[in-house]
Amino acid sequence: MDEPVQLPIDGVLDLHTFKPRDVQDLVPEYLAACLGRGFCEVRIIHGKGTGTLRRMVHSILEKHPEVVSFTLDHPQYGGWGATIVHLRKPRNA
Repeated sequence: MDEPVQLPIDGVLDLHTFKPRDVQDLVPEYLAACLGRGFCEVRIIHGKGTGTLRRMVHSILEKHPEVVSFTLDHPQYGGWGATIVHLRKPRNA
């Protein structure tokens, strides 16, 4: 069995080291952790590849109740290989 991976909660999630099957749970959990730390913007690096992982991430984001909007990153900073996510401001902020 795989050991749990401890991720730094710094507003950047790089999916390159994860299996695609883990993304469905990982992305919402990471967003929740970011919200818990007061982040309103998160960068998810999914890579360019065939676009399958990007579509999976975007599908998750479209359904997530705390996501206000998301867009592909600026071309200078990864373009279609990363997505910038804007989250609702924490209620206690």
